Amino acid sequence: MAHTSVAVAMSGGVDSTACALLLQEHYQVCAYLMDIGQPGFAEQHQRVQQLTEKIGIELQVIDLKEQFNKRVLDSFVHSYGSGRTPNPCMLCNREIKLGLFMDQVLAKGARYFATGHYARCETIDGEPALLKGFDPDKDQSYFLARLSTRQLSSVLFPLGRMLKQNTYRLVEEHGFTGFRGLESQDICFLHDTSVSDFLAGRLDIEAGPSAEGPIVSVDGEELGQHRGLYRYTIGQRRGLGLPDQAPWYVTGLDPAHNRLIVGRDHDLYSRNLCAFSANWLVPPPPQGTRVQARIRSTHRGSKARLVRQECDRFELEFDSDQRAITPGQYVVLYQNDRVIGSGEIGTPFRESDSP
Repeated sequence: MAHTSVAVAMSGGVDSTACALLLQEHYQVCAYLMDIGQPGFAEQHQRVQQLTEKIGIELQVIDLKEQFNKRVLDSFVHSYGSGRTPNPCMLCNREIKLGLFMDQVLAKGARYFATGHYARCETIDGEPALLKGFDPDKDQSYFLARLSTRQLSSVLFPLGRMLKQNTYRLVEEHGFTGFRGLESQDICFLHDTSVSDFLAGRLDIEAGPSAEGPIVSVDGEELGQHRGLYRYTIGQRRGLGLPDQAPWYVTGLDPAHNRLIVGRDHDLYSRNLCAFSANWLVPPPPQGTRVQARIRSTHRGSKARLVRQECDRFELEFDSDQRAITPGQYVVLYQNDRVIGSGEIGTPFRESDSP
């Protein structure tokens, strides 16, 4: 396979470095770095340049700043402005990293596009299938659940069968040190900025989600004032400014009336979830299908049943109560290790669920 060209998405971290080293054994490898206007890009570029020179592969940079701003950042801000809590990494993977970035790279002649994600892509019944990575503590299949089968047909995930500790060992055996203890930031465009500060610079501070408004209990009693809905998310306890013997938690955001809804811990639990913008990686399953569902990236998953599925929406009923189901996050559905679909968490089937 040495004549087959593979483009590796490089970030300067241990995972993409290991990815390039592994692939170099069997493929003709070239490296690509995407410029999305993230803080510290010049330093990142310099680091990746040094790594690729040591590995012995060519590096090219793809400028995607404008597209990233329109497709990811604008969506991120709009989501918070609509009372949701988004996961921009999932949108970026679909639209930018394994979307426009991959398309531009493949157009230059590469046969495959490789990333350092801890996930697997295998062929099942003639179709590309997305599966969990072997390392349960580093599995990143959740973040890739919005991809299409077309996108999956062109990608390689060399680290899918590796443990993170073996990734460090691999690069160190090749003379690359200094990676241990350095993990990439969850939301790359924030750098040292908080979500609140980032949003404050982009939202209209005179109205909408940035304006102060009432904090009300689940029973409708006004308890205080919030500092702008964008500063809060479901399950949040700190920063409410509501002294009480028993703690209050955010249980809902009501942007239509600029209200922050709070309740007790037991008010955060539910067994039902509705999702829209369904992305199926298998034929849409029938009502009654049993799945393992993850409601956020850090959720280990819980057993659930598909109780409704129509057009691009579906509804789940969990076997047990789930805490802090959050609109704007994604629910990812698994059967065994395979990702079968995903959707953006909303509220019960209403037109207002549409983004």
